Amino acid sequence: MAMRAPLPVRDGVGPTRLRVPRTGPWATIAEYVTGRFSHIDPEVLLGRFDRGDVVAFDGTRLSRETPLGAEDFVWYYREPPDEPAIPYDVTVRHLDDDLLVVDKPHFLPTTPGGGFLMNSALVRLRQRFDNPDLTPIHRLDRATAGLVMFSVRPATRGAYQTLFADRAVEKVYEAVTTIPGSGMPPLPLVVRSHLTSTRGSLRAIVHEDREPNAETLVEAIRIGETAAHLRLRPRTGRMHQLRSHLAGIGLGILGDRFYPDLLDEAPDDPERPLQLLARELRFVDPLSGEQREFTTGLALREADRV
Repeated sequence: MAMRAPLPVRDGVGPTRLRVPRTGPWATIAEYVTGRFSHIDPEVLLGRFDRGDVVAFDGTRLSRETPLGAEDFVWYYREPPDEPAIPYDVTVRHLDDDLLVVDKPHFLPTTPGGGFLMNSALVRLRQRFDNPDLTPIHRLDRATAGLVMFSVRPATRGAYQTLFADRAVEKVYEAVTTIPGSGMPPLPLVVRSHLTSTRGSLRAIVHEDREPNAETLVEAIRIGETAAHLRLRPRTGRMHQLRSHLAGIGLGILGDRFYPDLLDEAPDDPERPLQLLARELRFVDPLSGEQREFTTGLALREADRV
């Protein structure tokens, strides 16, 4: 069971949890924190303690003098980073008492991370609806656009999360890919592989010697001379599954800086977004028993050029 945060969501942003060692060369928790985050001005970090923005599991305020070993975990609010603006809006497709379904644009992360905090779909939506309980039920990569579902209230969140855990949600994606010099593989095609990822890893790791744990059905919508517009039906939801599977059969997605080759980091190029779109979500609602279907209002800019 996840550890409940002792601090409320503030300005759409939840507190950060940090594990603290019980022993070490630091006399206080504050000393450990300033050493751990040495790239941040120590006075900025110590100011969090002075304001009461660093607390224990029960909400007790910690001070600069709280000794190391007093707590295993601390929670704190961090200052919004100097992050790049992302001038694309999140569009609401559906809202009821339990579910919020939105279109997430390219370049906007679903949740805070990777240098983005305020510029994330989650924080923007919490602020827009003044609802700190909003929580994503699933996620899309920052580079991927399309449908994302959020839970509106904790009482029914688990029922919808279970749908994804049980693979009871039919997900349909679209992609525009290059055509290799060897030509298109025969479609439709089921691609299977064993994919893993580690915390902080940039790409999925493919294990050729292991039983497949990821599966995608690839279908053709339209095939041109140099590019193809494809429909993708993932049966599983591994990190970068669609991007890895298409690259593995020679169909690199237009605008992909991770597959088949990892390119150097570069600023987002609004003229070259990743041509991958979460188009449809279908499932039987666990509360009403009714069939639910949502379709994105977004489209891939390169699809009409195929």
